[in-house]
Amino acid sequence: MSDDSFKMNYAEGINVFQGARRRAFWQEVLGLLRGKPAELLSFDDIKTRLRLREESYKGLQDVPLERIVGSVGRYRDFTSSFLPKGSTSQDRWSRVYAQVHSMEGVPPIELYKVDDVYFVRDGNHRVSVARQLGAKTIQAHVTELPTPVDLEPGMTQQQLDAAVAYAAFLEETGLKRMRPHHQPMQLSEPSRYNELLGHIYLHQNIMEHTRGTGVTFEEAAADWYDQVYRPAVTLIRKYDVLGQLPKRTEADLYLWMVDHLREVREEYGEAAQARSFSDALQEFLKKHKLDVPEELRYEDDDSVLLTRTQVMKAVALARAREAAEAQNEENPEQS
Repeated sequence: MSDDSFKMNYAEGINVFQGARRRAFWQEVLGLLRGKPAELLSFDDIKTRLRLREESYKGLQDVPLERIVGSVGRYRDFTSSFLPKGSTSQDRWSRVYAQVHSMEGVPPIELYKVDDVYFVRDGNHRVSVARQLGAKTIQAHVTELPTPVDLEPGMTQQQLDAAVAYAAFLEETGLKRMRPHHQPMQLSEPSRYNELLGHIYLHQNIMEHTRGTGVTFEEAAADWYDQVYRPAVTLIRKYDVLGQLPKRTEADLYLWMVDHLREVREEYGEAAQARSFSDALQEFLKKHKLDVPEELRYEDDDSVLLTRTQVMKAVALARAREAAEAQNEENPEQS
């Protein structure tokens, strides 16, 4: 590329940069007015909050520019659509612009991939220039950090907080390792993950006193998933309940069913009939004035919720048996 050609493209780059910076200003203003800051995400923040540890190189790829949502170190220098802000170097941006128009072009950038979004490791100015030129994709060396949570461009802070809460739940339960292909358990209200943890702790208690031996929390979580959560979700999917309730998740409905079964037991005590998840699902549909499929009324479902009272009774019975066995060993003639 000749010096004259470079200078011409560089001068054009300055003009494009100044127009992009003005748009960046207005994008930031509108973002503040709408309560949705027009900022890139910090890769280090996402990595820490989602507890990402593993990395694997995925090679050279054509990556959609619209799915690049953050940066390792320059997330404050560009808006969420990679418009250059006041802290961005005009000279560097314009040189990249000129280089893009040269015969040599620019080298591939480097990206981190988390779920299905990307963060710039090296090449922020190249991404910014490419977007201003209307490109749809960019060549990049991609390193992936796997995560079970879903990330999408344009997520709100509330949605990100929910993803972080879900990641923490999966980390604490060990389900990422024990059941790597588990069904999703996202909740609309992140604070309710503590309730799911409570269900697992209760399940752990049941398992320990049923088996008569210690059970790790991760083992209990895997068994709870197999014996309690997944059967409930199977019913939800079988009758396409969420198709009529698009704003709810399967985990939301699972918690509602559990709450309903507990309310029935608390109201009727020992006189309550055995209530299964399919019973609770029928009640849910009725409450929301939705049709109850005829097949659901005759669903062969043997799932029965154990309440905390029942668990304590199981514990008391187990201890009574242990005491009786110990007494028999001490006084075999009385047995």
